[in-house]
Amino acid sequence: MSSILPLSAIFALSLSAAALPTVKPEEVGLSTERLQRIHEMVMRKVAANEISGAVTIVARRGKVAHHEAHGVMDLESKKPMALDTLFKLASSSKPVTAAAVLILMEDGKLKLTDPVSKYIPEFKGQRVMVEAVRTAEPMVDRPPSAEKTYTVPAEREITIIDLLTHTSGLASGGAANAEAAKLMKERKPTDTLADFIPRLGALPLDFQPGTQWRYSGLAGFDTLGRIVEIVSGLTFDQFLRTKLFEPLGMKDTFFNVPESAQSRLATIYRRTEKGLEKPANPLVIGSPVYFSGAGGLVSTAADYYQFAQMLCNGGQLNGKRILSPWTVDLMMSNNVGDLFLGQIGRPPKGVGFGLGGEVVMSAPDARMRKPNGSYGWDGAFGTYWWVNRREQMVVVYFVQTPGRAQQYDFDNAVSQAVID
Repeated sequence: MSSILPLSAIFALSLSAAALPTVKPEEVGLSTERLQRIHEMVMRKVAANEISGAVTIVARRGKVAHHEAHGVMDLESKKPMALDTLFKLASSSKPVTAAAVLILMEDGKLKLTDPVSKYIPEFKGQRVMVEAVRTAEPMVDRPPSAEKTYTVPAEREITIIDLLTHTSGLASGGAANAEAAKLMKERKPTDTLADFIPRLGALPLDFQPGTQWRYSGLAGFDTLGRIVEIVSGLTFDQFLRTKLFEPLGMKDTFFNVPESAQSRLATIYRRTEKGLEKPANPLVIGSPVYFSGAGGLVSTAADYYQFAQMLCNGGQLNGKRILSPWTVDLMMSNNVGDLFLGQIGRPPKGVGFGLGGEVVMSAPDARMRKPNGSYGWDGAFGTYWWVNRREQMVVVYFVQTPGRAQQYDFDNAVSQAVID
């Protein structure tokens, strides 16, 4: 089919890639022949109309053994996927935001245990929404009492680490969801983080802080972005640019894609019974002036690899130290006990949650095809990645069609290529 690139074309694309440190796979314990199965797996999904294309990276011991583009970035024009294709990261932005917070922690400018109200006073004195239990009244001439909600005082304030681990209860789809949704809809196109985030302080929490794990898809990490602004004195995009993107050589990572790079944006599709279709009302995260740390970044697979490799190296890349190895270990450790188990489609055992991402505690228990200690996260539009410090592995699978089943297939294709 016309969307399938021949191997010669993939090789040509590889030659045009950004200057990543490459190596023959066998030199880092991977099989050249078996790595080809990644392309075969991706193209099976292209042929089945599950995705339009992908960019994949597999690196080990600090060297890239596999970096390929597959399929097309746009079905209508049949424009081939390229190694410098730009992808909307959605929630793959969250680990980047977590790293920004940890940089400030290492600078001594904040503590993870600090209450959010220390930096945003509107978060002081929050309350927790509780659903009333519906009970039948004993008197036969009275109907059952109506279902309703009420609020109680929070037993403690939410903290920075609550936001990093999704244990805050802030706009996490629970009892206060209607109020949160209403507030989100009221955000104006001209609102900045400074304008909007303080309004979140008036929202009731969905549960007592620290007692549950519930995904705060937007509010939690956008609030972290605002805290970074307050503590650093820079806008969130400026902070990321100077403290992360420029030191790591991430020249293709943006909140706002320049006009000159717009043609490199991959088209987002959703699966339907008729095949892949563009969403009628595509999700828009952030704005030109609202720098969403929860999901607003756009990047290439190669750029995101630089960030992931920094974590894999214990906080440094190409001689630039971003974080301490101890801080990276904290980020990539389970910080929530058993609270993450079974949440948002995750396994009922074998996984935990670090700061901004999932941690594999026991791959056999979780039925996962990646090694224990792997840390990573995905995004609503299909981006997916993980690192493993013990195995010195970094893998990136960037597509623009959501679906977790393909992540297992990609992990399996990567795992079977390991020969040492």
